[in-house]
Amino acid sequence: MAVLVVYEQDFPKDFFVNCEVERVWRIVRNDLAEWFSNFDLTLNSSPVRRLLIGTPGIGKSVAAGSYLLYQLLHYDAEKLQVVAYSFGSTMYVFDKTAKTVTTYMGEIISESVLDGLWDCGMKGYIIYDVARKGTPPDTGFAPSSGWGMIVVSSPEVSNYDEWEKQLKASRIIMNCPDEMDVKAMCAWMKRGLEPDKQAEYWKMVEERMEKVGPIPRYIFDANKFIPCSAAIEDALDGINSRDGEKHFTHGGVKLWYSEDPSQKLVRVVRGRGEVGAEVFLNAPISVCLGRRIPHYFWKRDE
Repeated sequence: MAVLVVYEQDFPKDFFVNCEVERVWRIVRNDLAEWFSNFDLTLNSSPVRRLLIGTPGIGKSVAAGSYLLYQLLHYDAEKLQVVAYSFGSTMYVFDKTAKTVTTYMGEIISESVLDGLWDCGMKGYIIYDVARKGTPPDTGFAPSSGWGMIVVSSPEVSNYDEWEKQLKASRIIMNCPDEMDVKAMCAWMKRGLEPDKQAEYWKMVEERMEKVGPIPRYIFDANKFIPCSAAIEDALDGINSRDGEKHFTHGGVKLWYSEDPSQKLVRVVRGRGEVGAEVFLNAPISVCLGRRIPHYFWKRDE
C-alpha cells in the first residue's frame, strides 16, 4: 500500500494506491509502450481500448481513475499531449503542452473537442467514468486513431455493453481493497494519534466494513455509511428464492456469477475464463453478509 499526496488549492489530499490500483496502471502503461513502439500504425492505429470493471466506487473512492489520471499526466508529454477525464456529460481536458485544464459540458461538445484535438495532430488518452447509470460512452466518443481510452464501470452491463462490443475492448477486472489495505489506510490517517486511539478507530472501521464491505467512501464517512447500510438491509429484505437463484449460491461461501448485481450485496472478484481472459465473479460484499444471505433464502422458503 502506498500513499500519494496531491495538493488541491494548497491543501494536501491523500489517496491510497494498493496493488490492484497499481496493476491497472501497469496494464495501461504497457498498452501505451507497445503502441508507441509500433512503427506501422496502420496495423495498430490506437492503444488497446480497455474496460475496467469493479465494485461500484472503484473510480473515485478506490482511486483507480484518480491514479490513472495522475500517471497519465506525468507520462512523456512529447508522446502523449492530452489527457481527458469524462463523467458522461462533463469532461475535463488536460493539455500537457499548454499546461491548462478546460471543462466541457455535454457529450456532443466533448466529442467535437476531442475531434478538434485529433485534427491538430495531438495524441491523448481518455478516462471515461460511467459515474451514474444511463451514461454509457458513445462508440465514437474517442478519435478513431492516435487516442487510447479506458471505460471505468460497475458490472451493470448497460453501462458498457455496446461500447465494448463495437470497440473490441479488453477487460481489466479489479478486486476491492482487502482487510490489510484498509488497516493500512487507517494507520496512515491516524498516524499522529496514540496507539489506543488508533486501535479504537480501526475497530470502528472494521465494524462498518462487516456491514457495507471494504469501499472507502462508505467506511470512512459516517454520512455515507448510514444510508449505505440501510440500502443493504433493504436489499436483503427484497431477496426472494426465484430471483435470488440467478445471483446467489446457497451456503454463502461460493462465488456466483451475475452481469447485473444491482443490489448492494456484492463485490466484484477477478477470475480467469477458459482462454485466460479476465472475467468477473461476484462474492458477498462482506463475510458477515455472506453468512446472512442464506437465512433470507430460507426465510422466503418458509
